[in-house]
Amino acid sequence: MPEPLTTSELLDLDRRHVWHPYGPMPGRQEPLPVASATGVRLRLAEPVAGHRELVDGMSSWWSAIHGYNHPVLNEAARGQLERMSHVMFGGLTHEPAVRLAKRLVDITPEGLEHVFLADSGSVSVEVAVKMCLQYWRSVGRPDKRRLLTWRGGYHGDTWQPMSVCDPDGGMHHLWSGALPRQVFAPRPPDGFDAGPDEAYARRLRELIARHADELAAVIVEPVVQGAGGMRFHSPAYLRVLREACDAHGVLLVLDEIATGFGRTGALFAAGHAGVSPDVLCVGKALTGGYLTLAATLCTGEVARGIAEGEVPVLAHGPTFMGNPLAAAVADASLGLLLAQDWAGEVKRIEAGLRESLAAAEGAPGVRDVRVLGAIGVVELDREVDMAAATRAAVEHGVWLRPFRDLVYTMPPYVTGDEDVARIGAAVCAAAAAGRGR
Repeated sequence: MPEPLTTSELLDLDRRHVWHPYGPMPGRQEPLPVASATGVRLRLAEPVAGHRELVDGMSSWWSAIHGYNHPVLNEAARGQLERMSHVMFGGLTHEPAVRLAKRLVDITPEGLEHVFLADSGSVSVEVAVKMCLQYWRSVGRPDKRRLLTWRGGYHGDTWQPMSVCDPDGGMHHLWSGALPRQVFAPRPPDGFDAGPDEAYARRLRELIARHADELAAVIVEPVVQGAGGMRFHSPAYLRVLREACDAHGVLLVLDEIATGFGRTGALFAAGHAGVSPDVLCVGKALTGGYLTLAATLCTGEVARGIAEGEVPVLAHGPTFMGNPLAAAVADASLGLLLAQDWAGEVKRIEAGLRESLAAAEGAPGVRDVRVLGAIGVVELDREVDMAAATRAAVEHGVWLRPFRDLVYTMPPYVTGDEDVARIGAAVCAAAAAGRGR
């Protein structure tokens, strides 16, 4: 084993060589070195603002739903490592991938029968788009190759997913002239509990009808728009999309990478509306935050359409597709989730966040406070001062990652009531500091 780096050595090498997400090179803000993580706590290499440990309010970008260093997931990883960590999926198969695929088919919305294992959420969206375009080409409709979505969405950082992120307010506007030109509906009206706006629903139907001859699919994040703005909308609009897609021969893709596996209070956000998509993307919490893995599921009709076309295969095959180590941990993570009262835990966190975030309602500069499931959001009236907001959260012993005009949290489902209250207080403090007093 190499000699461990000192904190100063680590940060120096990091500054010179490591490019962090959504940041410049070199970075402008010094990251916090993490030495270990257990439960809901990140243990820092050195104390910061008097804290050696921080409560993780982000679930490591919404993935670590069981917290860190969980004995069940550790054992799944150790057991699989003793058998094989990886084997190519082309021409071979193995039990972890087969078990995971069967479990995903069993728990996802009805009608999804086939599972393509990808290696990240963004790639799962790429696969979903490729499936839809190839399906229509295979059934003799090659002109159906555009996508419709609504504004305010985010689907990943690779090419096709960037094309269906918000073209103006999103982080990928730089590429708007080079990306495929898609069809955008207005952002859905806010409010999970709000009744459907009939004028908006009518506009959705009209857009799909008008572009039906060129649309391969409609793709949206159901109920919660994640990195595009952490907005919640009525599940009724999913029913509108399902009905309009059926009426006009358009496939429906739901991106549940952020919302899947209980985050919104339903196992999948589509369940709030009682709809099933033709194609579903899942990721993030799939492995409980242990390893990178995602999946694209589709109906038998989509798979048969591709299989009966001029090119009867889906020409996509990541090197680490079906990785046994990731698949074994994912299956264990889903088993752990389903064996407990996950819905009760999410509801408990929701109640705690509503209580603790109420302190931000009506505060200067706060535009909105909203909570759904294990998601809490404070929206400001201006861009967040990231450094100030992060510093305020750390002073409360909490790790948060604000962005744009939002300070938000998605805690692990195992977060206790005291830590939920601490996270809520940190969100309020970060919002106040991030806006400037």
